[in-house]
Amino acid sequence: MPKPRKQFRPRLKPAASSSWEPVAGWYADHLAQPGTFQSDLLFPRTLSLLKPVSGKRFLDIGCGEGTFAREMTRAGAAVVGIDASPALITRAKKAGPAAIEYRVADAKNFAKDFAPASFDGAVCVLAIQNIDPFETVFRDAGKVLKSGAHFAIVMNHPAFRQPRQSGWGWDEVRKLQYRRVDRYMSSYSAPIQAHPGSAPGVVTVSSHRPLSAYVGSLIAGGFVIDGFEEWISNRVSTRGPRAKAENVAREEIPMFLAIRARKA
Repeated sequence: MPKPRKQFRPRLKPAASSSWEPVAGWYADHLAQPGTFQSDLLFPRTLSLLKPVSGKRFLDIGCGEGTFAREMTRAGAAVVGIDASPALITRAKKAGPAAIEYRVADAKNFAKDFAPASFDGAVCVLAIQNIDPFETVFRDAGKVLKSGAHFAIVMNHPAFRQPRQSGWGWDEVRKLQYRRVDRYMSSYSAPIQAHPGSAPGVVTVSSHRPLSAYVGSLIAGGFVIDGFEEWISNRVSTRGPRAKAENVAREEIPMFLAIRARKA
């Protein structure tokens, strides 16, 4: 007897242009490692910023492979996660739990997929800088959130961490480490190497905008900013002649920014 044919399953296309689709495996493996910024710093502080979450329904915009969605679920929230990358959503579904609903969706145009005012809160953790244009993310979040609901956006600090236009420097005369900033007011996008050494051609795209752009778009989306936190790196230098200066610089120059906005 002839062998039965395997059922053909068409490969899902990204819901939008997504530079993270080709690096989905690397990113998932990275987040699985201990001691990441996400696990040790960003996720716990974002949860604290959103409390309480138990018993509430949250939308995770740009959820990736679902790590933070799982954190919110463990805290008692009901979560829906959306991401443009089918590979990341596939990994999120495999990781479970089944209670989390995941969808391949465009973060710039998702309100049409949900009932108006159907969420008690929303988050976008380290994803807004990879979405361009970003303004419609805030517009659609305003449509699906209930009045009084919170929306937390966490990003690389736009005042100190511009892609390819900022970096650490060393002042030999003053014996201090400083942060150099080459551009701030201009909005732009830049390719970032995902595997610098081993695969320099594999890149993600990161966009910079000044703080005024984010604040103005939140206001236009019907939000009132009621939380604003700047988070320093949790890394500590213990060896080398510049260790003390490196630690002082880390404590003074925040690498991450968190904005909490309330739907009016």
